[in-house]
Amino acid sequence: MKTVLITGSTDGIGKQTAIMLAKKGFFVLIHGRSEERCKQTMDELSEITAKLDYFNYDLISLKEVFNFSNEVKKKYDNLDVLINNAGVYLNDYTLSPEGIEATFQINYLSMFFLTLNLLPVIKPVNTEPARIINVSSTAHSSEMDFENLINAARYDGHKAYNLSKLCAIYFTFELSERLKDKNIMVNCLHPGVINTKLLRSGWGGFGKFFSRGAAEGAMTSVYLASSNEAENITGKYFSDSKIAKPHPAAYDLNSRKKLWRLSEELIRQNGYDL
Repeated sequence: MKTVLITGSTDGIGKQTAIMLAKKGFFVLIHGRSEERCKQTMDELSEITAKLDYFNYDLISLKEVFNFSNEVKKKYDNLDVLINNAGVYLNDYTLSPEGIEATFQINYLSMFFLTLNLLPVIKPVNTEPARIINVSSTAHSSEMDFENLINAARYDGHKAYNLSKLCAIYFTFELSERLKDKNIMVNCLHPGVINTKLLRSGWGGFGKFFSRGAAEGAMTSVYLASSNEAENITGKYFSDSKIAKPHPAAYDLNSRKKLWRLSEELIRQNGYDL
């Protein structure tokens, strides 16, 4: 039985991903920042499978991410699949406990920190690759702006969100290169324009006229987590369960390397090793 950890899986796309993978026989590890929501999701999924567990941590805090990864490693010696699904859209300028702009931290930096901390237990079994899947968006930025990542002189919720999703693609491409000899596949995806609370937060009622349901939004994550077709594909961006092309800015190697160095610096500045 394969084990999958899905961040942000107590509602929306993440919850649907958990439901669909549970139906496929996965041991599903739920994550959410609300313990009540985690337990509710566990109750719902228990009608499908008894192979469940949950982790209650808030990704706005690097300390919580550190404790989250340590608890996972303490309880499980192998993860077959990690799906970095958690994400937010924030209308108002918000700082994390570490003083970092919260959209960047939740949508990207915590993904970076969590994934690297979990690498010791993300392992292929026999010849079958392990898989890391990062949820990005077609709304990713068409240019990198390092000046407005950590702190923003003039905050714009859409810009912060779009930058964070470009960062997720950079991370995917760079990590896939670093793990190419480890039999760990790393891919990212656009889930579609999906009618979730994130869409409603950022785009109000407008988005619902063009959006699809959460189950459709989960399909590409489920495909990348479970499909035999995808098990040897790495370093790609997907949409509708097919390889797609992100904006040309996503292929900027210098920005990709610079972001990785910056991410390491931010983690170490806050007292954590990688």
